[in-house]
Amino acid sequence: MAAFAFPPADATLPAPADPERRDRGRERWLGLADLADDDALAEAVRAAAEDATPQAALLDALFGNSPFLTSCALRDGAFMVEVLRDGPDAALARMVEALRADAAAEDDTTKLMKLLRTGKRRMALAVAAADVAGAWDLDTVTGALSDFAETALRLSIAHLMRKAHAKGDLELPHPDDPERDCGYFVLGMGKLGARELNYSSDIDLIVVFDPDKVVYKGEKFISEFFVRMTKDLVRLMDERTADGYVFRTDLRLRPDPGSTKIAIALPAAETYYESFGQNWERAAMIKARCVGGDTAAGQAFLRHLRPFVWRKSLDFHAIQDIQSIKRQIHAAKGGAKVAVAGHNIKVGRGGIREIEFFAQTQQLIWGGREPQNRSPRTLDALRALVETEHVAPVVADQLEASYIQLRTLEHRLQMIDDSQTQTLPDDDEKLRALAVFMGHESLEDFESWLMDVLHTVEGHYADLFEEEPSLSEEGNLVFTGNEDDPATIQTLTELGYGNPSAVAATVRGWHHGRYRAVRSTRSKELLTELVPTLLRAFGQTASPDQAFFRFDDFLSRLPAGVQLFSLFYTHPQLLDLVAEIMGDAPRLAEVLAKNPGLLDAVLTPGFFGPLPDRAALGQELDLRLADARDYEHVLDITRRFANDHKFQVGVQTLRLLADAREAGDALAAIADVVLDRLLPAVSEEMARTYGRFPGGDLAVIAMGKMGGREMTATSDLDLICVYDTDPAAESSDGPKPLTRGEYYARLTQRFVGAINALTSEGRLYEVDLRLRPSGKKGPLAASLESFIKYNREDAWTWEHLALVRARVACGDPELSQNIRDAICEVLTRPRDRDALLIAVSEMRALMAREHTKPGDIWDVKHMRGGMVDVEFISQTLQLLHGHEHPDILNSNTGDGLKNLSAAGILDAADAETLDRAHFLWLTIQGLLRHSIAGKFDETQISTGLRRKLLSACGCEDLDGLKALVAERAEAAHAVFVRLIDEPAAAAKANRADGGSVEEA
Repeated sequence: MAAFAFPPADATLPAPADPERRDRGRERWLGLADLADDDALAEAVRAAAEDATPQAALLDALFGNSPFLTSCALRDGAFMVEVLRDGPDAALARMVEALRADAAAEDDTTKLMKLLRTGKRRMALAVAAADVAGAWDLDTVTGALSDFAETALRLSIAHLMRKAHAKGDLELPHPDDPERDCGYFVLGMGKLGARELNYSSDIDLIVVFDPDKVVYKGEKFISEFFVRMTKDLVRLMDERTADGYVFRTDLRLRPDPGSTKIAIALPAAETYYESFGQNWERAAMIKARCVGGDTAAGQAFLRHLRPFVWRKSLDFHAIQDIQSIKRQIHAAKGGAKVAVAGHNIKVGRGGIREIEFFAQTQQLIWGGREPQNRSPRTLDALRALVETEHVAPVVADQLEASYIQLRTLEHRLQMIDDSQTQTLPDDDEKLRALAVFMGHESLEDFESWLMDVLHTVEGHYADLFEEEPSLSEEGNLVFTGNEDDPATIQTLTELGYGNPSAVAATVRGWHHGRYRAVRSTRSKELLTELVPTLLRAFGQTASPDQAFFRFDDFLSRLPAGVQLFSLFYTHPQLLDLVAEIMGDAPRLAEVLAKNPGLLDAVLTPGFFGPLPDRAALGQELDLRLADARDYEHVLDITRRFANDHKFQVGVQTLRLLADAREAGDALAAIADVVLDRLLPAVSEEMARTYGRFPGGDLAVIAMGKMGGREMTATSDLDLICVYDTDPAAESSDGPKPLTRGEYYARLTQRFVGAINALTSEGRLYEVDLRLRPSGKKGPLAASLESFIKYNREDAWTWEHLALVRARVACGDPELSQNIRDAICEVLTRPRDRDALLIAVSEMRALMAREHTKPGDIWDVKHMRGGMVDVEFISQTLQLLHGHEHPDILNSNTGDGLKNLSAAGILDAADAETLDRAHFLWLTIQGLLRHSIAGKFDETQISTGLRRKLLSACGCEDLDGLKALVAERAEAAHAVFVRLIDEPAAAAKANRADGGSVEEA
């Protein structure tokens, strides 16, 4: 009878969970004896299966609980006998020694892959036998797994180095010892680095090469060569063949994996950690160990990183960040949800990750000044924290016991099918089978035991920073590492995100310092604190993904982030506003992206109060301009002022705090004040070179939307510049004198340039001078005399209609009054009623043919019954009746309608019809132009903006709004037809020639 040394006779072995599977396994095991060529092996196989022996009990435990181990034992019967005969220690040691010798002599990559996979299978069998029999403790089990992974890596690297040397791509300093001084090294991270590998673990690697040390002779770039070699290394380890695989390999813990190659040059790696490394990467580096390649170079690199990992002083910003990482996992006391079925014993509540993090966070805090707290191994770290009096002995003892129990459970779970999982089955029968494999007599006993373990861990973990508030109230929001955390994806989905993986990847990109704004240590620490609040704010918008990615674009343009993140941190209400803008107002979001300093304006008193009038705006701008250093500074100050207040109007419009008329009036007031302060500054600057014109003054007339105080966010400035001088003066009095026309043309040009010019603060407005007398053909600035003469004698009807909206915005008071008088004189002249009506009717018909698109219900300006129709009615009636009723004149359309009604010129019902339509058009146009750029597409509008538009217009749904638009347009057009078109048609019919009065 064969003599066996393993397992010990007193070993406590788990019962088979599936007796039928055990019996099939036994039968197939005995079949190996019939196939064996060696009589001694056949005898040993049969002897191992004899009833009432420890070997048979071990085989039953493997066959009855694990299909994977059954397969391994049957495929390698001779090795299994060796394990039983000599014990796992000796069998494993001989196997690894033989593997090293065979691999060193093997030049064929395919054969090496077979050797490694056979070795892995045998290692897995020996380790499992020792674990199940209770012959090895946890440290021995994880150490054996980790040592084999390192052996496999080193054999693979040596093989690849020998091939590269033979090919002539590399010149190795020591061809007989390929790894030595080769300049290429592999860091084992996580459990591999700490020699804590689990049974079916993948291995996390960072691959680095030193371009100054490597002697490279190849034709490609050195980086391309080592990327190719690394891919070959991964293939050797990871590729599944008929013989299985060695280890699943993950390279995503390298610096910024989304943008770096899988093999990173040493200088780039050092720069990354010194400049952009995050606290979670500090935590990851605690476990880093050189596991392959140039050991000396790898160890030197890790020594170089010690100041990054172990900070000498207690950096409380870093502590705050560490706490933030922990609190993102949502372990708020009393808020835990611990279960058994379906529970993840690694990352779930009370799991392995919480024990590891319990140790690592305190290592990061204390390890800089206490080297004894730097152990990469979790249990060693806990013991060191006890010795340095940072953790109570009873806490460490309980966590150590829990860690051993959870890791053992993790291994048994993975042994069943060699599955890389830490999630317990949610099927009762599978859970019962796992309970039996763990040595429990019943599922109830197993559940009670595990709940005690999980609650113990969860309680200590929650106490870690118990006075710190939880950052995440909804669930997990963890963005450390390089892969999606399942619970985080679930939380993001529950927050309303449609593409949670993309959101998570983007946040990880922020943490990796992809943008300038998130590269400093402080900005990253603040961002860690803010991310949960930020995600919650965007999640509450109508389009969370859209809002989030607009914010990402906004973040990508910031030159720095600390100031903004600090602003968000101290004023969390700003985040809600930013989320609203990003979600509902892409145009406003674009404005904010170009000028994030606008958020400072939100914090000024009264930002959400009544919009300031012209007097208040003037006082504020004067205070700002008092600090102006020079002319260029004046341009910047006026731009900052205008941007702040235009942003205020935009936000109030978006939040429906200001209606369309209030917003239009406020925007016009901002423009008035800016122009009023710019004109003297431009004049002063011009006087330095050209002097002043004796007795000369300039005034600026606002036309169109500005003149009518109905501006929107995108309105340009329609301006006319008018000057007056001493008739006797022929030239300016400066060093370079100019004639009257030249002087004011150049002054106007400079004034427009001061408004149009693009500085570091942007531009103020686009300016349009085409409404000046004679349009493009006329001089840039008109003399008062020519302005009066042109409008009296040469202006077309459409120019007189436009003049109704004229308003002096700024300039010399006396000249301004003279202009007002001149405009009033023109507008109150007696009119040929029929000629005017015919001209307006024909003009409007021509505009309709050119601009109105049938069915475009959102073109509220040009559609029949739209804004142009209402404005034409107001302007035409003012021109017709201004002679008898000069008091009706008003540049604002709404006020003009009121004046016409009060004078009895316009029927009250018609006035109300037109006013209601006009206000609706202003509301739609104003809100959309503040919120979006380009043409409005109802199918693309965000849900949030749709809600705001409907609320502003008093409608419940889009169909209702479209019906309201159609109804008011039809009503307004009917008034236009009755007041303009029908009388014009009758007038034409009464004319002998039936022709038009003038071209429009």
